[in-house]
Amino acid sequence: MQRYLCIMEDNDTRPEMRAGRQLDMESLKALAHPLRVKILDTLSTYGDFTASGLAERLGESSGSTSYHLRQLERHGFVREVTGKGTGRERWWARMPGAINLDSDELFDSPANRAVTKTVVREFERSRSGLLSDFQDRGLDVLPHEWLVGSVVSTMSLKLTTEQLKEVSKQWDLFVEAHIDQYRGQTGPHLRPVQIHFNAFPVVDGEESV
Repeated sequence: MQRYLCIMEDNDTRPEMRAGRQLDMESLKALAHPLRVKILDTLSTYGDFTASGLAERLGESSGSTSYHLRQLERHGFVREVTGKGTGRERWWARMPGAINLDSDELFDSPANRAVTKTVVREFERSRSGLLSDFQDRGLDVLPHEWLVGSVVSTMSLKLTTEQLKEVSKQWDLFVEAHIDQYRGQTGPHLRPVQIHFNAFPVVDGEESV
């Protein structure tokens, strides 16, 4: 089983939600649109939105965001927030739980791999954008106490395949021990935070013999 990408959602504290949803090809194709990925990522990062609120944030028309929200709902990526808003202004939330792209089906043909790479690329573009915004503007606009708790770090190593698996496994254990406790928090002084961990072979590197 290939563990190519895991996109975590932090608004549900139930242990079974961490196991996540394994996307099949039909669901992945429904997600393979740049605006749908942006909508899903925005709901994950900032919380609930209306279609008009998403349109304003993403620079799109409300008709476009409404259409793509309905498609995301159809495939189980978002849900309407009950008891919030009116019939004319519905609020939307991302479905809780992780999204995993590790089904063999997603990699078993060139066409399927192309769709998988499209979705991965869009999520990475969004994630990279948030990191770039932090690097460009963080020192100017964020309070000092938020800056001292932040870190951007890259480590370059030479590992075997088994060592790479072990590093990834230990990260999972770290998340379970130290990060899961903060999921689903409510209250004052909270703001969206992203934690990135990447562990992958450098594609144009050479394996030693």
